[in-house]
Amino acid sequence: MPQPELTGGCQCGAVRFRAGRLGRSAICHCRMCQKAFGSFFGPLVTAYEVEWTRGAPKYFRSSNKWRRGFCGACGTPLGGVDDDGGIELAVGAFDDPMLAAPVVQFNRRDRLPLFDTLAALPPQPDADKELAHNATIVSHQHPDHDTDTWPPREGFAA
Repeated sequence: MPQPELTGGCQCGAVRFRAGRLGRSAICHCRMCQKAFGSFFGPLVTAYEVEWTRGAPKYFRSSNKWRRGFCGACGTPLGGVDDDGGIELAVGAFDDPMLAAPVVQFNRRDRLPLFDTLAALPPQPDADKELAHNATIVSHQHPDHDTDTWPPREGFAA
């Protein structure tokens, strides 16, 4: 059975990657991950044999041991590199995030109390209105696969 391609990239397509194999995937609740991902946690997976196939991330040194990678054009979080050269990629940046589904949580002391209640939130009460609204959206996001060309024709604000 062929191995699935471990590819991904940013929202706009300026940065793309390929990994040879993956290690453990986790969600991290530390405050740095919360801020870097603009979310309640950061989903990251250890990656090996990483190749940047289009562009390269920009980096921000978020701590004395970690540089966070992101797309310099659209800001998508792409993961990071530790000072020993270990690479963690953002799970959501993969073309198929299910290939890197998290199996453990880190830094639970920083976990926001609302995290435990997120799955119990009720759905949008007016599903027809939601569907109608979503039908009007035209995505300018790079597709979830490699493409021969970049940049996009639309999507960047002046």
